[in-house]
Amino acid sequence: MNTIHLSEEDPTAPESVLLMAELSTALEAITGDSGKASFDVEDVRGPMACFVVARNDDGTALGCGAFRPIEPGVAEIKRMYARHGTSGVGSAVLRFLEDEALALGYQALWLETRLVNRRAMDFYEARGYTRIANYGKYIGNPLAVCFEKQL
Repeated sequence: MNTIHLSEEDPTAPESVLLMAELSTALEAITGDSGKASFDVEDVRGPMACFVVARNDDGTALGCGAFRPIEPGVAEIKRMYARHGTSGVGSAVLRFLEDEALALGYQALWLETRLVNRRAMDFYEARGYTRIANYGKYIGNPLAVCFEKQL
């Protein structure tokens, strides 16, 4: 069985860019929106942010995820992705992000997905995330659904 290796990496590195492009393609197919407009790579590069890549024993990139500061004590999960056919990658990436956010002093993580993306909603709910009122640019968007997890 392959081990999942997680490490903070440069979100502008070629493999990081490729993973996020795959995510955008998948989101476009599921929701009609790639999600690119809601992500700025500079947001996940600062001292209170994180971009992580998951790799197998051979070093092949399997998935990614990130968080950025959104308000005092709260970080927002961004660009969560696990390549099709992988197992446990999304959970491992999310746990890594939660641990890193806690270590940086965050008290909660927020995220947004689309109501039509049932798989993502089920994924987050199964990992302790609960629905909250839509925040920020998602306020008033009937297609969006927001979640929170207290750390």
